[in-house]
Amino acid sequence: MSQPITITNEDILSQVKLSCKIPEIIKGTVTHKVITNAAAKAGIKVETEELQKAADQLRLMNKLNSANDTWTWLEKHSLSLEEFEEIIYSTVISGKLATHLFADKVEPYFFENQLDYAAVIMYEVVLDDEDLAIELFYAIKEGEMSFYDVAHKYIQDTELRRKGGYRGIVKRKELKPEISTNVFAATLPQLLKPIIASKGVHLILVEEIIKPQLEPKLRLKIITDLFAGWVKQQVEQFEVVIQLHSGIQNA
Repeated sequence: MSQPITITNEDILSQVKLSCKIPEIIKGTVTHKVITNAAAKAGIKVETEELQKAADQLRLMNKLNSANDTWTWLEKHSLSLEEFEEIIYSTVISGKLATHLFADKVEPYFFENQLDYAAVIMYEVVLDDEDLAIELFYAIKEGEMSFYDVAHKYIQDTELRRKGGYRGIVKRKELKPEISTNVFAATLPQLLKPIIASKGVHLILVEEIIKPQLEPKLRLKIITDLFAGWVKQQVEQFEVVIQLHSGIQNA
């Protein structure tokens, strides 16, 4: 039988420090305080039904299908039931504060930045040789080769080659400016003239441009992004005094 090892609070704190995790934990701690204080000032309340729904989602996410699974998970993370409830409360209050602060700012933000949310369905082959790219461009245009033929011959990545260079739905912000400018100006469907970029010469077939719509998923993403920016700005305003057993430090 193996001998037990006793781990104290001091041991854990020491390991956190040696793992260089202190800045990350401080950021999380300050973030929690900022959100809690702001929610209190805004008079935001959490209903029992909201807590239950969030608890169910957390259990589902962590595959806690029974009470025994939940207790085992709590023990693994050294959490009490009260601390578990605090996690749930923090999750709910954070979401409600984000909605309170930014729900009415989503539409103006979306319309101001909607080009960033546009997307394209495209096929792409990246080559090292500009002359070869031009040659292949005209070969496709004149019907001597298909884009699939070019992709099958010149793409090194196995899965992408099998798909004929199909990139799927690509968001505008995922493309380099010199590429997105040409892609989103295409007359559909269109094979673009070779585009020189940092990773090579891009031969692109634009199939469809997807105009952005403010559907629920995107609305939630915008609120989340705006809230994250707000939290970051709030956190940076504080001078943090760290009080550990080893003394007092300023951060």
